Amino acid sequence: MTDTKQVYKVVSLWISIVYVVCFGGVALFPEIRAWFMEYALHNRVDIGANVMTVTTFITGIVIWNVIAILAVWLYAVINNYFNK
Repeated sequence: MTDTKQVYKVVSLWISIVYVVCFGGVALFPEIRAWFMEYALHNRVDIGANVMTVTTFITGIVIWNVIAILAVWLYAVINNYFNK
């Protein structure tokens, strides 16, 4: 059986590291954002100005941690259902 609490901790740390690297990358190289949109998401969008503040950093990291935790929860529920 999956140790869900341990997986929550691991995914929260993982998504936080990814978010910090991404936020830092966009802060240092703003053109990365348009490149990523076109080549990774297969979309061209005029995304306007970069808004890089402490508030957007904290809000983004909280939102992405919540999304990651919900994804792990869903994985655990489905995994435990099929392992019955």
